[in-house]
Amino acid sequence: MHPKLTVEILNRRAVIYIRQSSPGQVVHNLESQRRQYGLAEHARQLGFREVQIIDEDLGRSGSGKEARPGFERLVAEVCSGDVGAVFCIEASRLARNGRDWHHLIELCGLVRTVVIDPDGVYDPGVLNDRLLLGLKGTMSEFELNLLRQRSLEAIRQKARRGELQFRLQSVIDGQLAVRSKSIPIAA
Repeated sequence: MHPKLTVEILNRRAVIYIRQSSPGQVVHNLESQRRQYGLAEHARQLGFREVQIIDEDLGRSGSGKEARPGFERLVAEVCSGDVGAVFCIEASRLARNGRDWHHLIELCGLVRTVVIDPDGVYDPGVLNDRLLLGLKGTMSEFELNLLRQRSLEAIRQKARRGELQFRLQSVIDGQLAVRSKSIPIAA
């Protein structure tokens, strides 16, 4: 048994938070789903008798730009004091923005809920664990911003070459008309 998984923690509920960022990922990245749902069995192997899965945020970004009812439910469950551990496949599954991440970690520390990922068991009430969790959250947020930056630069490059295309949609007589159109953009 892991020393941070005390009897008190194991007697509380384990919550598995499952998220994928887009509907396309939900349809095409099934291995990610399998790995995330597999955390429930891992929780049972660690000694948790009650395991709850929160998966309402499948297909929702963790960037903080759209509502995530599953994340809100996770926060409420943690605040109840009934959750001993939050399981995630990686920090970015919980949140891709510092505000949500640090808020959750703060609440976990207050009610003595540990965070478990494939790398370890973290107690946000322990300074070194909190530091590691903070770094994981910061790296996740940085990764999202880096992906956005790369994507925007790729769009700019296409525009400079005159190859940027948009799909224009309009409704004509109740029918959806979709057509591709190149739009020259001065660089």
